[in-house]
Amino acid sequence: MYVDLPEAELRAYRGSGREPADFDEFWSTTLAEARSHDLAVTVERVETQLTTIDVYDVSFAGFNGQRVRAWLRLPVGTRAPLPTVVQFHGYGRGRGDEVENLLWASAGYAHLELDTRGQAWSGSRGATPDEVGSGPQVPGFMTRGVESAATYYFRRLITDAVRLTDAARELPLVDAGRIAIFGISQGGGLTLAVAGLVPDLAGAIARVPFLCDFPRATVITDAKPYKEIGEYLAWYRERTEQVLDTLSYFDGVNFARRAKAPVWITAALMDAVCPPSTVFAAYNNYAGPKQVTVWPYNGHEGGGVDDDLLTLGALREVLGR
Repeated sequence: MYVDLPEAELRAYRGSGREPADFDEFWSTTLAEARSHDLAVTVERVETQLTTIDVYDVSFAGFNGQRVRAWLRLPVGTRAPLPTVVQFHGYGRGRGDEVENLLWASAGYAHLELDTRGQAWSGSRGATPDEVGSGPQVPGFMTRGVESAATYYFRRLITDAVRLTDAARELPLVDAGRIAIFGISQGGGLTLAVAGLVPDLAGAIARVPFLCDFPRATVITDAKPYKEIGEYLAWYRERTEQVLDTLSYFDGVNFARRAKAPVWITAALMDAVCPPSTVFAAYNNYAGPKQVTVWPYNGHEGGGVDDDLLTLGALREVLGR
């Protein structure tokens, strides 16, 4: 069933959130601090039974110089720099195993896949811990460190995503001028964040993106992960304004206003996990060239293989392969 506004209203909806006056300063300071650490990228080949794709275990300095892992996959025999897909994952997922997620390298791209710090309990495994503690929180990651923007979990994760994009440009088999970023759900939210923070990206694909329009999302769905925030505020009732202030620094709508790379966004009208109005709030505020695909009869799974085909078409358009 439809869970949100009619499509005509979605196409005009611009969000209910706030934009902090120091949003740009907060992120420029955060990234400057992260970039004060040498990326110290390491790349080690992994032996697999694959015959068409080479896999490398990548490590780099993410938030606060902490070591973060990623996979690099390349078509076998790659000798020259390739257009590159940098991928971020959905809530609960890590980078998975080396023989998973082979589509993008099979299509001829270099493929960098971020390991999601501290997550990786649902759908795929991971290897990167979240080294920072937290005050009281609801199980999950949505309220970890939510007392302030400085301590919030997603400050660390978004910084990791930016730093992986920085690291991509240092790799000899990556064409630094042809990098596209991609993600689904939480990965879509990270895609919008990186698009708003990193210049000169070739393109961005954000499918059913999470982390958008928090004030609306937290009151129109009982689905997790947004529900974690509601459960927290049901106990810490006096912290509502404080929490919404923290979340405003991580809202995809605010990143979208600063993003210039061409973007492809998908929304599913029966999606209770990432309600379509929250997705359209980011889309309608996106500053760069943009396209949206709507799946009227789908939930959070979006368009499935049709979304994969859409992504391949978008990558071909912006990366020229």
